[in-house]
Amino acid sequence: MKQHSFGHLPHTVTNIGFGAWQIGGAWGDVSEADGRDALNAALDAGMTFIDTADVYGDGRSEKIIADVLDSRGGERPMVATKAGRRLNPHVADGYTKANLEGFIDRSLKNLRVDSLDLVQLHCPPTEVLYRPEVFEGLNELQKAGKIRGYGVSVAKVEEALKAIEYPGVVSIQIIYNLFRQRPDHLFFQEARRRNIAVIARVPLASGLLSGKISRETKFASDDHRNFNRHGEAFDVGETFAGVPFEVGLQAVEEVRKLVPAGATMAAFALRWILMSDSVTVVIPGARNAEHARANAAAAGLAPLSHEVMDATREIYERLVAPYVHQRW
Repeated sequence: MKQHSFGHLPHTVTNIGFGAWQIGGAWGDVSEADGRDALNAALDAGMTFIDTADVYGDGRSEKIIADVLDSRGGERPMVATKAGRRLNPHVADGYTKANLEGFIDRSLKNLRVDSLDLVQLHCPPTEVLYRPEVFEGLNELQKAGKIRGYGVSVAKVEEALKAIEYPGVVSIQIIYNLFRQRPDHLFFQEARRRNIAVIARVPLASGLLSGKISRETKFASDDHRNFNRHGEAFDVGETFAGVPFEVGLQAVEEVRKLVPAGATMAAFALRWILMSDSVTVVIPGARNAEHARANAAAAGLAPLSHEVMDATREIYERLVAPYVHQRW
């Protein structure tokens, strides 16, 4: 894995990190023991970036991370968490300094640290990005030492472009994968120009791009790939990257033809993301140690050829873009 500087913050991180949503919840049955094993395997492989959120398992993900890091000792990886989705209702008026400070204090306790490396607004309503007082509050919390830096996790490219107008924003987390290619247009260009760290999430389109999901695959009742298939619980773009399931399966079969011999489709999909020099870190999840080690190994695949990259773009534009490109 390569090391990248993280925007304006004094951190360097591996280009593949650990996405800790799965060890928190909403992905079916992932035991705490499996979650710890997955995180330990990722750290043993050299990953130096962990992404979590206060709502992943109502704090379970953050607490597992704290347990693992405390037990390992030594130099700690960069840990990014998120705040805002605990609001009920989740509306722009809830994004006050007082509320955010309360969420941050809770994450500080869960992660057992004195200051958060990075806190990200967790896919806030678009209106929040037009309220400078929200970012002034984050500046004050940074000055108080509760956070070292802050960013925004967004649903839409337009939200990313608006967020980076605030000088204090150091990072953007956004969906970017073979089925969501639009960020690699204007947004990536602007992120490079402003030295903004880019965290690529949902890299495997909720498992579609692992190549292991079929029409017969059954998802548990508490797996978002079951209960959020049409956006019933949160933005549908977080589930299968917003691609209709049948369309996604069709596109996967086209992509499968491009995977080099000896490589898995998941590794190919991660390597595709790493072809962009705008991506600071990609954060695939892992249900167990085997998945975590496989994610790390994807960095060792040879760079993809221009012909392969052109072919992936053609598949996207022909099959997927009509459903997602202008939506997010």
